[in-house]
Amino acid sequence: MPTVNTEAKIFACTQSEVLGKKIAKAFGEDLGNVITSTYSDGEFQPSYEESIRGARIFIIGSTNPGPQNLMEMLLMIDAAKRASARHITAVMPYFGWARQDRKDKPRVPIAAKLVAKMLEAAGATRIITMDLHADQIQGFFEKPVDHLFASTIFLPYLQSLNLDNLTIASPDMGGSKRAYSYSKALKSDVVICYKQRAKANVISHMELIGDVTGKNVVLVDDMVDTAGTLTKAADLMMERGALSVRAICTHPILSGKAYDNLKKSKLEELIVTDSIPLTQESEKIRVLSCADLFADVMKKVHNNSSISSTFVM
Repeated sequence: MPTVNTEAKIFACTQSEVLGKKIAKAFGEDLGNVITSTYSDGEFQPSYEESIRGARIFIIGSTNPGPQNLMEMLLMIDAAKRASARHITAVMPYFGWARQDRKDKPRVPIAAKLVAKMLEAAGATRIITMDLHADQIQGFFEKPVDHLFASTIFLPYLQSLNLDNLTIASPDMGGSKRAYSYSKALKSDVVICYKQRAKANVISHMELIGDVTGKNVVLVDDMVDTAGTLTKAADLMMERGALSVRAICTHPILSGKAYDNLKKSKLEELIVTDSIPLTQESEKIRVLSCADLFADVMKKVHNNSSISSTFVM
């Protein structure tokens, strides 16, 4: 039988269209044409306006809440399956609902597992994502998961700053592994913040483990939501004698009073990726694009090449 050369086609969900165009350009393809029809009650229907039969489809879309972002990804996958696409890869720069990766109290869902099963049921044959909130979420899938690290984007930027007495910090105990990975790459010290929450997004107490006197501190986290933890940690470190405090957070959710919290804080700079589009501008936020990283991995997946060189952490 003759060899089938599978064509690659790239599409984007609504909220990730800007990033999708950047990724498609870096990949060397045009972004595919999708039209979304919306009913008066809010129900919507995406439609591929070109043939995708037998093709390898990459669907780019972060699934941060509200639920319409996840729903659009599911509908796009289902439509591709029913249009006879050969491979359907969900490219999710930000994997939403990931904070619910376990039962932390009785009678609550494990939303991350549910989302994984929904993506597979819809027809996804592969997942590409970046800086999951918890590494073990990969195990919720029966399909291949390529878990990329934004450190390949952040480390060159941090090195370009040439900061003396650099110290990497984790804003909580859960992020200590990530902080140690950065400190190993940068040959720096590590400090950790210990926090207690009164409830979600509300910190009742925070303490610092380690010395930051005379240090230029870089906080490392996978996401920034209300920025309450980051700004409280930055203020605490400046009180303890730090020279400066920056933060690198892969996913800029930035909900609630996040922009106001950043503006009022002693945080010098917040460095993020464009996995989620910003809702407003801020002089304290620097955005580094993840488009080249995803385009490179997508090319390797399409050509059945190794992507192990991408995993630097």
